[in-house]
Amino acid sequence: MLNFSDLPTIISGEILSQNQNSPISDLLIDSRKPVISEGSLFFAIKGERHDGHEFIQQLYEKGIRQFVVEQDISLVHLRGANIIKVSNAVLALQKIAAARRKKIKGKIIGITGSNGKTITKEWLYQLVSPIYYTQRSPRSYNSQVGVPLSIWSLKKEHEIGIIEAGISRESEMMKLQQVIQPEIGIFTNLGTAHDEGFESSFQKASEKAILFQNAQTIIYCRDYPEVAQAIHDLPGVAEKTLLGWSFEDNNALYYVETQETTLGTQISIPHDNGLHRFEVPFTDYASIENITHCIFYLLFERIPDKIIQNNLNQIKPVSMRLEVKQGIHNSYLVDDSYNNDLVGLDTALDFFNQQTQKPNKVIILSDVLESGQSEEALYHQIAHIINQFKPDFFYGVGKAFIQHEALFEIPSKMVLDTSVLLATLEENPIHESVILIKGARTFQFEKVVDRLQQKIHGTVLEINLDALVHNLNFFRAKLRPSVKIMAMVKAFAYGSGIHEVASLLQYNRVDYLAVAYTDEGVTLRQHGITIPIMVMNPTADAFEKLYQHNLEPELYSLPILQQFSSFARQKNKRLKIHLKLDTGMHRLGFEAHELDDALSVILQNKQLEVASVFSHLAGSDSTDHNGFSAKQAFAFKHMSESISKALNYHPIRHLLNSPGISHFPDFQFDMVRLGIGLYGVDATEKQQSFLRNISTLKTVVSQVKSIKAGDTVGYSRKGVAESNMKIATIAIGYADGFDRSFSNGNGYVLIKGQQAQVFGNVCMDMTMVDVTNIPVEAGDEVIVFGNELSIIEMAKRINTIPYEILTNVSERVKRIFYSE
Repeated sequence: MLNFSDLPTIISGEILSQNQNSPISDLLIDSRKPVISEGSLFFAIKGERHDGHEFIQQLYEKGIRQFVVEQDISLVHLRGANIIKVSNAVLALQKIAAARRKKIKGKIIGITGSNGKTITKEWLYQLVSPIYYTQRSPRSYNSQVGVPLSIWSLKKEHEIGIIEAGISRESEMMKLQQVIQPEIGIFTNLGTAHDEGFESSFQKASEKAILFQNAQTIIYCRDYPEVAQAIHDLPGVAEKTLLGWSFEDNNALYYVETQETTLGTQISIPHDNGLHRFEVPFTDYASIENITHCIFYLLFERIPDKIIQNNLNQIKPVSMRLEVKQGIHNSYLVDDSYNNDLVGLDTALDFFNQQTQKPNKVIILSDVLESGQSEEALYHQIAHIINQFKPDFFYGVGKAFIQHEALFEIPSKMVLDTSVLLATLEENPIHESVILIKGARTFQFEKVVDRLQQKIHGTVLEINLDALVHNLNFFRAKLRPSVKIMAMVKAFAYGSGIHEVASLLQYNRVDYLAVAYTDEGVTLRQHGITIPIMVMNPTADAFEKLYQHNLEPELYSLPILQQFSSFARQKNKRLKIHLKLDTGMHRLGFEAHELDDALSVILQNKQLEVASVFSHLAGSDSTDHNGFSAKQAFAFKHMSESISKALNYHPIRHLLNSPGISHFPDFQFDMVRLGIGLYGVDATEKQQSFLRNISTLKTVVSQVKSIKAGDTVGYSRKGVAESNMKIATIAIGYADGFDRSFSNGNGYVLIKGQQAQVFGNVCMDMTMVDVTNIPVEAGDEVIVFGNELSIIEMAKRINTIPYEILTNVSERVKRIFYSE
């Protein structure tokens, strides 16, 4: 184990304060999820948008006593802390992990490539862990900070470590290579991801191949010529064992043949002068490619075919995401019901900690199987993690939890198996809680999810929380460091789900939220949202609710300002307001000639504090109106300066919306309002490729019918069959948000990747589509919009805007939130 006194030599740092030579047990980079222990070491990383130094005092007060910093800091309130200063905290993190790597005796497998890295890692873990004591990096911990944290999680007892590495630009892999130092390398494939960071696909392949420059064995598919060339260009390649296999070249030494079977695919692999045949339970190319990499590794390790096939028979689909689902009894579920190990537990708890929709937190956890540790040590560790998290209640399921019940210091109940748990939950239902459900597959916790999940509708809207954070950070990168962000979550967060989206935005430290109506703000407060909230359409009868829930009204006219001023006089508290200025939108707001009267009201009432002044650009989504936008900006600047001068303080100023952020960097003022761009739509379409779609609306096929020429379909007999055809009825209609304008071929959906035109009129709860040339049966998945069918395309087909498509998705449609 490393001690604090070892750090100056390892990371070339300067000791600012040392009070004891503590061991280093945990490496921390996120102040929101600290592990409070004597051995925790926090790295204060200074990023583009967040500076870890700002949270040192907060972490110290929680109990953290060891810090790596990049600048001189005040030690006055950090008595007893160990603090070391370096030039680059991320590089220091990597060097510490590299020092840990040198002490690991087990074999390290490094995995890189454009696609399939995480799937290959997870499947390899499933195949190898029954044979060797194995650890793998959590989910997608493949970045400059994720990789060192993954290496740090390895213990000396581990026989194999499987580490994933991803890069987005040149020079990054060399740093990761020095941390991982894999003996075995797997290069999955080469695709277009992160092309913008490299001069060519060959340069990208060469940069990724650097991971394997000291590896003894490399497994790769030679059907990607850039990959094959990059590996053969590695120094000392003649001394390496290269397992370059191919689906395409039948003259290749490792030519792999596949044949579809009734149960999946048979894969035939030549190795060690023999032909090895295996059955796998899937037929798609990507899965076969990923599993072939894994099989080659097992053959290289000389694992007998029977054992390989037995483990392949147990292979399970990899759930790449943690899902948030609406539950019964006004609860929410975090579904991680197919996987349970210590690394996955840390990841799940991190995600669980972000969920603030309900006041109570409940954890349901199964026994951890095949950990490789002694049961006593394992459950002491699990108990420490759970006790530190402090859930309101904990259910442990399995014999081991019953045996070690005394280790848990929080309210808990241990039960023997899933059937007993279900009976317990039937007798004592969980109310008003966020519930983490995490279990090894053999415990069949999907039954628990099914019992606790709210059954609303066969149609679902899936929300990718990682994509939402990506979009947030895309716009953040365009802002000056001091500029704040107000995120718009009105209209049910543009149809995405207001509580869940607001929780994520709060976790990612946006400065303000904005809602349309007071009740929306009240709901957010009831779901654990504590950051400032502006209400854009307050009414006098809701002022008391605004006050009770610490909500801040937008005031846009003299009458409503006077009404709120009278209300504020009754309260012994300074109340924040936001002044809306009309600079040309001519919708709401004070015009220039009305400012003196507005300021007179404010100056006569010391209970009022102007938190911000703002206006709205009328034409920021089109360069045709740039001149008008500039005119608005200068008018806003003049009006806001007049207000600040009269008040003798400076309220926050904000003018730009999503398209304005991209178009007018000079008009950022103190804050921007991020709306539709956050949800993956660029109103100008010019930067759409940089944003990620966050929403996928799915439904299912209810029934398939064959009809004859001349038959009619649907209300008003609008669908007339010109020839014999096949139609599918899908479980979505205009009451769900699938606009009636899509009727009669104006819209289409995707079934099995193929377009199915709407046939006849869209009904209230269902729609008929033409599937004459698509092999369809009841229960098949239908994509209404998503990555393959954008809401921009949908909007154009019925001459509307993406905002309307998004916000029209009915609240009766179940939302599922997930993180990759």
